[in-house]
Amino acid sequence: MKKVVFATVLALATTILGVAPAVSAQNQSAQAGQITIKDPAEFNDYQNAVGQSTPAAKAAAIETFLQKYPNSVVKNDLLEMLMATYQASGDMDKTLATAKRLLESDPNNLRALFMATYINKAKGAAAAQTGPQAAAPLLDEAAQTAQKGLAATKPAAMADADFQKLKAATTPTFYSAIALDAENKKDFATAIQNFTSDLKAYSDPTQTQSGLGLNDTLLLGQAYAQSTPPDLKNAAWFLTRAAQFAPEAAKPQIEKAAEYFYNKFHGSMDGYPAVQALAKTNLFPPADYNPTPAPPPPSPADLAAQTVASTPDLKTLSLSDREFILFNGKPEDAQKVWDVMKGQRVGVPGKVISATGSQVQLAVTEDNQQSNKADFTINMKTALKTPPAVGSNVVYDATFDSYTTNPPMITLSDGEAPPKAKPAPARHRTTTHK
Repeated sequence: MKKVVFATVLALATTILGVAPAVSAQNQSAQAGQITIKDPAEFNDYQNAVGQSTPAAKAAAIETFLQKYPNSVVKNDLLEMLMATYQASGDMDKTLATAKRLLESDPNNLRALFMATYINKAKGAAAAQTGPQAAAPLLDEAAQTAQKGLAATKPAAMADADFQKLKAATTPTFYSAIALDAENKKDFATAIQNFTSDLKAYSDPTQTQSGLGLNDTLLLGQAYAQSTPPDLKNAAWFLTRAAQFAPEAAKPQIEKAAEYFYNKFHGSMDGYPAVQALAKTNLFPPADYNPTPAPPPPSPADLAAQTVASTPDLKTLSLSDREFILFNGKPEDAQKVWDVMKGQRVGVPGKVISATGSQVQLAVTEDNQQSNKADFTINMKTALKTPPAVGSNVVYDATFDSYTTNPPMITLSDGEAPPKAKPAPARHRTTTHK
């Protein structure tokens, strides 16, 4: 959503969140006949501002009016109109700034709460591509505003039917923002709860087959996959559901992740076509989605012991097998493997989970890539001028230095990019003289 699929999810989120859905701004007070501008000059300026035909002209005229009449009775109505005007012109920074201005004077304004939530969530989703810390302030603010949006009450001047319609349009985004903030903090239980409420808030499940509803279906699958322990059954369901409607560019990666979790839960791909058919017609798992779990495998410690006993030369073990034994084997088996690893220099391929100039954390095994969890830390020999992007695939040469089982992490030192292959020597043509 992101783990191969996690990167896809973030890309989808950024694309989908690029333009906010229209939440129409209406001059409710004016429609209700409750606004009276007594000053003729102010009234004429008001008429001129709202009568402009282009977004740029209207925004400029409203800004001029609000500067000239900062305490006007139409201040909130014009701020709401200005917010919608900036949104229509695609200026999200000014839209957000105007939403905040409106909330200073009307803290319960549902449209402003929605717009502030939506834009901060969009910016946070984009920032998350460089790491959770960059996204945290934006997503925290979005979640806080979303909580206020869910608690907002109907203004006296707004008809109940209009308010209920507005609540229905904004509620999924409020729950989504809270969920995304929780997922960024790795609070997957809260993320699951709020993504579920988000999807249930859609009056028509077909709305979740595209746009934000589809994106959040994918993110819900991600949250189940990254829970401790992972909920494989639900992860497989929601990723399968998302795969049925995903854009062609993202579909293969999402399908791969859905199949991975289904196979891991069920032990084979038997019955999966029927699950795909169910997921196409059901947003949430129906009663007949009931794949049987695979028989419990041997304990990790027993598997590690079997691998050590059956491998004459432990140096021939793959990197993932070595990691498994270090983290899961009995102390004596782990020590045997570490004895042949420590101080050895190897090439470590993996997916970047976080990166600074001096240190890069990678997800190396498939499980960790799917769960977006780092299992290797590379301390660089020389500071990187440009750290690799989160989600990118890299290879570093480094020397095994230490490891811990809690948290599971293998640390290597003196990391550097592998040397580039030397070009083949040029071939010189020999001339034969007769």
